[in-house]
Amino acid sequence: MMKRQSKQKVILLISTIFVVSLNLRPAVTSIGPMLDIIRRDLILTNTQVSLLTALPVFCMGLFALLSPWLNRRIGLSNSMYLMLIIIGAATALRGVYSNYISLVFSAILIGIAIAVIGPLLSAMIKQNFPERATSVIGIYSFGMGVGSTLGAGLTAVFFSYTNSYSFSLAIWAVFAVVGIFFWKASQNVQRQVKQQDEMLKTEPKSPWRNKKAWLFLLFFGLQASAFFSIITWLVPIALDSGMSLVQASSLLSLVTIIQIVLNLFFPIIYERFPKRKLWLLFFLGMGLVAIGLMWTGVSLLLWISAFFMGVPLAGLFPIALLFPLDETVTADDTNAWTSMMQTGGFIMAGFLPMLIALIYDLTGDHHYTLMILFLLFIAMIFLTFLIGDREVKTVNK
Repeated sequence: MMKRQSKQKVILLISTIFVVSLNLRPAVTSIGPMLDIIRRDLILTNTQVSLLTALPVFCMGLFALLSPWLNRRIGLSNSMYLMLIIIGAATALRGVYSNYISLVFSAILIGIAIAVIGPLLSAMIKQNFPERATSVIGIYSFGMGVGSTLGAGLTAVFFSYTNSYSFSLAIWAVFAVVGIFFWKASQNVQRQVKQQDEMLKTEPKSPWRNKKAWLFLLFFGLQASAFFSIITWLVPIALDSGMSLVQASSLLSLVTIIQIVLNLFFPIIYERFPKRKLWLLFFLGMGLVAIGLMWTGVSLLLWISAFFMGVPLAGLFPIALLFPLDETVTADDTNAWTSMMQTGGFIMAGFLPMLIALIYDLTGDHHYTLMILFLLFIAMIFLTFLIGDREVKTVNK
């Protein structure tokens, strides 16, 4: 009977991690398919409209350190409730006020909430699944991928039926409601996690003077920059190549569908064959091939490139999330390392889509966009050799 109850708690906690992680991308990725429509309707420049995706990413970095502070102040459970409510309210706001100021305000609130939720989830995984963290990170990443795919792929569909980008952006508040319901259902499990954390008497070691932690931060920032730039600018690139909005959105959907399918597949294989450097080089090589195919502007090759680009988007993020888990022992240390990595990494990632927008405003040529993406992947290959393979840490008995 106790085993059955324990198994039910594990299933509930994993389900909650999945549902909560669904909320971490749709409010951002749903903007991409609507970029040109919002820009024309509100009479904005590409740089101005790109703020709607750049600001949440900036906030994910600037406010990631709030996660351990809020956990200490109001507890894990209340912190998560608050952040899910913020995501839901800010996303719903887009359906009530369809002006630029409200869109910017909602983007900031959403970014802050995502910043706090991310490290909390990583710490929970480290605490509850120390031996199977890789697989559970796959669930976390899978949930984010599903949310990202739905936001990127269905937003244009909603718009085609309603002709309202406000409704198409606001509908994703539903995920926050579901997340709150699951969080409530798993509250007893969360209390146990908090009680276990309170039993740890050791102070978490600061990662800010650790060279490895800085390498992780740089790599996380580059892969996040690549992700958000591709999610934001793939549709405009495809439109410039002659595709319709529905075709271009379907192209983005293909990228994210490949991503979510492989999000589950790669972490399971990675757990069995944990050669971090080889996996990273494989993913980055696929990314370079995808960028080369995009550069041609040929419709058929764009579809093939979308398939290839889904591979690094699926593989790079879960491995980057595992960096702190591989290098730390306790959940507190994991939270500290993850907060540092995401703080600097997301601040980096906030700049790139804006840089692309600025260059495109000046040149009107997306070949520069692809050149920037190409250089990003080359930089990640260089960092891969500096980071090396994983070092599994164990608790001293």
